[in-house]
Amino acid sequence: MKRILLALCIISISQSLMGQPAPNLDFEIIENQEAKDWTVFGNGDYKISYDHTIHQNGKTSGVIESIGPNVEFNALAYKIPADFGGKKIKLTGYIKTENVAGGWAGLWMRVDPQVAFDNMKSRGITGTTDWKKYEIELDLNNNATSIIVGGILVGTGKIWVDNLTITIDRKSLENAPEKKLTKPQLDKEFDHGSQITFTTLNKTQLDNLDLLGKIWGFLKYYHPAIAKGNYNWDYELFRILPNYQKVKNNLERDELLVNWINNLGEVEPCRSCKETPNDAVLKPDLAWIDKSGFSKALTSTLKYIQANRSQGNHYYISMNPGVKNPDFTNENPYSQMTYPDAGFRLLALYRYWNIIQYFYPNRHLTDKDWNTTLSEYIPQFINAKNELEYELAMIQIIADVKDTHANLWGGNDQIQAKRGDHYPPVHVRFAENKLVVDDFFNPDMESSTKLKIGDIITHINGIPVEKLIEENQKYYPASNVPTRLRDMSQDMLRSSSDKVTITFIHDTQQLTEDLKLYKKDLLDYYRWYKPEPNGKSYKLLDNTIGYVTLKNIKQEDVPLIKKAFKDTKGIIVDLRNYPSAFMPFLLGSYFTSHFSPFVKFTHGNINNPGEFTFKKDLSIPPKGKFYKGKVVVLVNEISQSQAEYTAMAFKSGDNVTIVGSTTAGADGNISYILLPGGLRTAISGIGVYYPDGKETQRVGIVPDIEVNLTVKGIKEGKDEPLEKAIEIININ
Repeated sequence: MKRILLALCIISISQSLMGQPAPNLDFEIIENQEAKDWTVFGNGDYKISYDHTIHQNGKTSGVIESIGPNVEFNALAYKIPADFGGKKIKLTGYIKTENVAGGWAGLWMRVDPQVAFDNMKSRGITGTTDWKKYEIELDLNNNATSIIVGGILVGTGKIWVDNLTITIDRKSLENAPEKKLTKPQLDKEFDHGSQITFTTLNKTQLDNLDLLGKIWGFLKYYHPAIAKGNYNWDYELFRILPNYQKVKNNLERDELLVNWINNLGEVEPCRSCKETPNDAVLKPDLAWIDKSGFSKALTSTLKYIQANRSQGNHYYISMNPGVKNPDFTNENPYSQMTYPDAGFRLLALYRYWNIIQYFYPNRHLTDKDWNTTLSEYIPQFINAKNELEYELAMIQIIADVKDTHANLWGGNDQIQAKRGDHYPPVHVRFAENKLVVDDFFNPDMESSTKLKIGDIITHINGIPVEKLIEENQKYYPASNVPTRLRDMSQDMLRSSSDKVTITFIHDTQQLTEDLKLYKKDLLDYYRWYKPEPNGKSYKLLDNTIGYVTLKNIKQEDVPLIKKAFKDTKGIIVDLRNYPSAFMPFLLGSYFTSHFSPFVKFTHGNINNPGEFTFKKDLSIPPKGKFYKGKVVVLVNEISQSQAEYTAMAFKSGDNVTIVGSTTAGADGNISYILLPGGLRTAISGIGVYYPDGKETQRVGIVPDIEVNLTVKGIKEGKDEPLEKAIEIININ
């Protein structure tokens, strides 16, 4: 019967490919003045049109053009289902540009869900160019569900896009290889709903669901049959749940679970399974097996699987080459379910909790005992009455992980709608625990409000700022308090209304104002957050001190920096941003005269889920003449991930001082997690430590000299950390 189903499925896929009309990748089919099946997304002042005069092929090309001062990016997008197999997918297309500046132009392609992505950022087109052929090639795997392609303009200018084609393993879409479906992909029983419902849970039922979630996750990562991809493990949860909900006592429960596990197939003795090393940084946390009061039969069954667990390739987890951060493969996001039913919501909780339990390198750094969080959140997930409540439940447990890399990065449309689509004309940040105005997004809007730089906002719509922080901080995942306040500040004055009533202090005077809010595209909002690719990354201060910002640095800048600063008495490196190029070794080697260890990592182990061990130290090697002057590195809560890693590398140099305030405390390569309802989150996928074993997660890069922004400094337009850096260099 399974062979018949597989044959029918393959025939269906082949027929669907043959039956589809040719995709409108050349913009030739125009309906109601729009290119059929093309969509547009982005931010800023852009115009999308279709040119019947300038085109590379046929009669029409797609056009993206900046038309105003507020620019970020805009993209044309075309989506096709991934109803084919193959290993490589190639997008070919032609682009013509006119005066592209402040960014780049290019083709772009994304393989969903979270398989591969390229937007030509590292090789983007700038200036004015005639029609030229460009290509993007990405990996394709069996987990792909859709392909999105198009053209993109970042910054200002105008681009024409035309004659796009897609090939799979050098074959046209019509002749693409057939998609070979796995056993889990062939299991369609619950594609339209889990059919699981829950009544009000008593304590016994809650405890049982807590234990089921732990056993389900343990089997997912330990049982050889599941590792081989013999089961759709999501749907096996829905198959066990109806009978599991009916058990009358622990004996019935345990008998049901033992039978369920035995029916998965015989587990052969493992000849290669190794014990967890004594010096492991983290060991598998399976104490719940002994503490849960299971029957001897269930306990021995679970322990046998632990001792004879899966080894090697695994259907649901792999490690990325080199770095070895986890790649959570074959996790279905069920994107068609914007509001998943109770069974799928419970699945989301189980999936996330077990990923943290077995493959999060910093699970020991959460404020809560992770073992207690599953039972805490089960009622909230089951009882979520709508899409918003589901998203809020998910973001709260994500926040409990205390990782700035963790957030809802996709599928959080109801949270965003609740926060509103109107923004203030002012940029605010926290200084001395006060919400302070420190800039205007649009200078010409300064006269439209009573607010001035340095003013302290105390109330929003009559509610004290402190109370708003207390009520909403659980919805803002972050490694530490300064970073949480960094993220909250961006939303404090945000609203679905076009105004908010604020109370603020100007000098010593308390004032109240109805502050007008604007749609984001009317503000130069992204000026604060985007790199400046055409700006110079280095300059001299007082002709004696070099200043480098990594916000817009390029690799080719490094030899120019060395030449320009070789006779200076000090260099200030500004890392209060996200580096636009990877600098730990290229620039870091200039600051050291010897091999200087600066970091070591931990990574997980597919063969023993929950185990994390150290890799060898990584060092910055000296290269040529090194800089003998003082080096001061500036950091703050905006310094995150690669910026923190870069600060660690520079700190290992000969004469380097870190100045500023607490960084974001989230280092290490990101691993993404897909969850039911099309939700997407992430974790720091490896542990990052100093060579002496001290942690950086949550702690961040601790400054040698702490200098925090003050309200007085903001009001006076001072950069206090920079002033301190200059002072340090000038001291003999």
